[in-house]
Amino acid sequence: MTTNTTNTTNTPGVTEVTDADFATEVLGSGPPVLVKFTAEWCGPCRQLKPVLGALAEEEAGRLRIVEIDVDRNPGTTVRYGVLATPTLMVFRAGEPVKSLVGARPKRRLREELEDVLGS
Repeated sequence: MTTNTTNTTNTPGVTEVTDADFATEVLGSGPPVLVKFTAEWCGPCRQLKPVLGALAEEEAGRLRIVEIDVDRNPGTTVRYGVLATPTLMVFRAGEPVKSLVGARPKRRLREELEDVLGS
């Protein structure tokens, strides 16, 4: 994991990635990575910020959480067939293993991620 990635999301524990560093930051990561495909204009995306911030803190070391702006990073968005925001996609060993669309409360998100987290 690199330490020079900037956190412009203003959500502690959640790092912003781009088309340029997606392969390094997500596909090459050791622990599973939850990617939030987001957009500045997306209301439900904003609702997910505190949920993902809390989850990032609770699961530090077991799950990385990053976000990518679909408008500024069309290559990755198209590559993974993202058609709606927010889309949450979990990557393990460089492959997408789960995809969820829409905002949800932390409890429900945690339940939906149990198989990935092995809780």
